[in-house]
Amino acid sequence: MIDAALKTAHVLAIIVWIGGMVFAHFFLRPAVAQLEAPVRLRLMHDVLGRFFRAVLVAALLTLASGVWMLGRVARQVVQSGGNFEMPLAWTVMAVLGVAMVAIFMHIRFALYKRLGRAVAASDWAAGGAALAQIRTWVSVNLALGVLVLLVTLLRGTA
Repeated sequence: MIDAALKTAHVLAIIVWIGGMVFAHFFLRPAVAQLEAPVRLRLMHDVLGRFFRAVLVAALLTLASGVWMLGRVARQVVQSGGNFEMPLAWTVMAVLGVAMVAIFMHIRFALYKRLGRAVAASDWAAGGAALAQIRTWVSVNLALGVLVLLVTLLRGTA
């Protein structure tokens, strides 16, 4: 029962995170590109603030549930007298997941703050530069997230 709940929380958090990146990158960004800089940057600051609050929860939930699930498996193997060796696919998922969280923290606590300061100061050039950096790092995280999904699906079990 706990395993199913952990996997469900893990997968739902990932859906929110990756799905939100897909929406923002491929649908929202092109739609707001036509707006004047002040309107576009204020809107993106507001939308990203809401999204980043959800992603913070999703990222921490993904990390916590992943570590918990790994720990449960390792403990069960050791308690049954075995020697736990983490499969390569799990190692790849864990390393990339930690990298994604680190990148998100940089986006949220450095780049998004920069965007917020620029919007507050009506410095639209600085805001545009900050938003471009956010877009670049979101693209990196999206690519890593897709890679994690491929590793998960290609290893035979999800």
